[in-house]
Amino acid sequence: MQEKVPGPEILESKQHFEILDGLRGIAAFAIVIFHFMEMVYPPGDNFIAHGFLAVDFFFCLSGFVIAYAYDDRLQKMGIATFFTSRLIRLHPLVILGSVLGLLAFIYDPFGGNPEVYSAGKVALIFICSILLIPFPVITERSFNLFGLNAPSWSLFWEYVANILYAFVLSRLHRRYLLALALISVFVLCYASYHAGGSLLGGWAGENFWDGGARIFYSFLAGMLIYRFNWIIKTKLGFAGLSILLSLAFVMPYTTWNWLTEPLVVLVYFPVLIALGAGARISQRLKKICVFFGKISYPLYMTHYAVIWMFLNYYTGHKPGTSQLVLIIITGTGLLLLIAYLVMIFYDTPIRRYLTSRRTINRPSK
Repeated sequence: MQEKVPGPEILESKQHFEILDGLRGIAAFAIVIFHFMEMVYPPGDNFIAHGFLAVDFFFCLSGFVIAYAYDDRLQKMGIATFFTSRLIRLHPLVILGSVLGLLAFIYDPFGGNPEVYSAGKVALIFICSILLIPFPVITERSFNLFGLNAPSWSLFWEYVANILYAFVLSRLHRRYLLALALISVFVLCYASYHAGGSLLGGWAGENFWDGGARIFYSFLAGMLIYRFNWIIKTKLGFAGLSILLSLAFVMPYTTWNWLTEPLVVLVYFPVLIALGAGARISQRLKKICVFFGKISYPLYMTHYAVIWMFLNYYTGHKPGTSQLVLIIITGTGLLLLIAYLVMIFYDTPIRRYLTSRRTINRPSK
């Protein structure tokens, strides 16, 4: 029996929280700056040493958005349609990020050692990358789970969270979600303790499970904000909330990280999302926030090929501080331009095409 394809009224996305879209863009920008800076400076000298916490913000925001978008229509649309929607939303850029990473790995003009890997092994690394199968084998890239495109580690856990949401979390009463969230607090704190007092983990083979701990709490926290309607009405606008979010990323890297990092993830980010969902925005800033939200994912998934080339350049040439400032500013601007072009000419058209294709054979009433 042919499965009925849901109509457009089910597949159509709900209205976005524009300020949260804008904050997603701020977090993606912080990630790019953090990745440039961490290649040069140790955490104590890095002004954005906690930029990696933007991933935890993404996880929490994802839990809120998924619950908001699908809690009341998952049963109508069906699990298969939900997974198709998520694949269309996320996977085109997983593939493109892998392709860019492969090209940079082979043709990096500033160094690298692709010749030490056989063609078969490189092909296997690439296949695992586009299929989001962790394969931490590239030694000179610190055994990243996805050596061709390091940020894919968070997409792996995003997929895991989406699967659990579809089969388990979406069906649970909010009191059980709250119980799971309380358990996840201890899991997250243990992960931080086990890692020496930091939440900077999840991206490599040796800290693989830290990624699970990070999304376990944050995704549930985001869901609970929606389920309990913990939305805080505020007059803080996009500018004010952007400053508050940025403060988490430029927070000093100290011996108190074992306390400050979990507090930011456990309390600060959920509060920011609750505030962002309850804040008002002018029509002029709404367009800016929507743009930031749209470009955030292309920027996140396409920037790391350049980061590896930057590291090889820095290692070989040791540029001075003034040169580094110029390189990082110029590089960030170019990455924003690339992300924009990817969004316009690749991601948006492909997602629009794939979405239209699955409704062509929708049975008529």
